[in-house]
Amino acid sequence: MRIATCNVNGIRAAARKGMGDWIAAADADVLLFQEVRAPDDLVPPLVGDAYETVSHACAIKGRAGVLVAVRKGLEIGGVRAGLAGDSHPADTGRWLEVDLPGPGLTVVSAYLHSGDASDREKMALKYAHLESVTARLAELSEAPGSLLVAGDFNVVRGPADIANWKPNHNRTSGVLDPEIAYLDRWFGPDGYVDVQRALDPDSQGPYTWWSQRGQAFARDVGWRIDYHLADPGLAGRAAGYRIDRADSYETRFSDHAPLVVDYDA
Repeated sequence: MRIATCNVNGIRAAARKGMGDWIAAADADVLLFQEVRAPDDLVPPLVGDAYETVSHACAIKGRAGVLVAVRKGLEIGGVRAGLAGDSHPADTGRWLEVDLPGPGLTVVSAYLHSGDASDREKMALKYAHLESVTARLAELSEAPGSLLVAGDFNVVRGPADIANWKPNHNRTSGVLDPEIAYLDRWFGPDGYVDVQRALDPDSQGPYTWWSQRGQAFARDVGWRIDYHLADPGLAGRAAGYRIDRADSYETRFSDHAPLVVDYDA
């Protein structure tokens, strides 16, 4: 089973920039998109006829939004949107769970708050959301079947995940020690696996996001902030991964690159 995640940075703009060509070439069984930024009824035609789509829009127009698209023929079971701790409109459109009874798998498309190290209110929202995610991961660990949470977590794990660690560490949101501590917990005592790192433990990067400023993409000055978080059993069936980095800045459909993982049945 091939599962791909990507922050599309606005699905309508991504579709105009060639997202459909990537979808056809990727040949994924499940697509998990973040920052869809479109009403739910506009989404299915942009993904294409090969998929059944479930989406969860943000209550704030033009913000966030997550999607799960499943290849037709795969049964969709239960669907759950949002987290118990969501208390602000900006929390919506960030968490979508879909059960796939055939493979016995729950997939989650997750778009965690980006935050702003200079804005206390935004950081408070981010930390509250990270607490809600932590609580939900603990609940899901007790559920039957396999679990995959994939998406844009907006946090690096360490120096191997960002080109410019020193100037950003404890200065920039996404590189703050209190944020990183949540990922350390999820991928440590809470028992989940960072699939890309498990498959490729020694590389610098590869990255999944590059700033639009300057020559960040051309110089590969990126961040690894998009993840496949899996239970150990599913992670053990990961056969390989790739990051579908565009050939050039001009041919990108998003400022993120898709992270694609193949899992053995």
